[in-house]
Amino acid sequence: MDGGILEPSLYSIKALAILDNDGNRLLAKYYDDTFPTAKEQKNFEKNLFNKTHRANAEIIMFEGLTCVYKSNVDLFFYVIGSTQENELILGSVLNAMYDSISQILRKNVEKRALLENLDAVYLAVDEICDGGIILEADSIAIVHKVAIRNDDIPLGEQTVAQVLQSAKEQIKWSLLK
Repeated sequence: MDGGILEPSLYSIKALAILDNDGNRLLAKYYDDTFPTAKEQKNFEKNLFNKTHRANAEIIMFEGLTCVYKSNVDLFFYVIGSTQENELILGSVLNAMYDSISQILRKNVEKRALLENLDAVYLAVDEICDGGIILEADSIAIVHKVAIRNDDIPLGEQTVAQVLQSAKEQIKWSLLK
């Protein structure tokens, strides 16, 4: 770098990823060609996981990228940006991703629950970032945009927990009227 001022850009995010406790990809979205092939992406994810799975930090400079991350039970959440990117911005995206997924999974943030609700999780990630541009960092707004209504699912396809939750909500609304 020649000491000049960097040109401002909306393209803040290079990648978002969620890995399991073995370092395997559950969800990953890459927004530029830093890692153009799936093989390079998986190799990067494996190396990143090996570097971060035992650390207590929340941020790491890795392979010329700024990575912020958070772990919970058996999941690791990553937001990756360039070395010049502000860590606070990346951290706010990470918190929005984690908090919205936590609300979607009803505070049961673990691999099995995430896989059962992968469609809603993908929608949440798409609401957070598109093409590397941050669209939304408010988890409540993200959850409202992604909200999958259980009322639209036929009763025979709902789980017992969904039926009970729906019944509780109907009773609550009938008492409030």
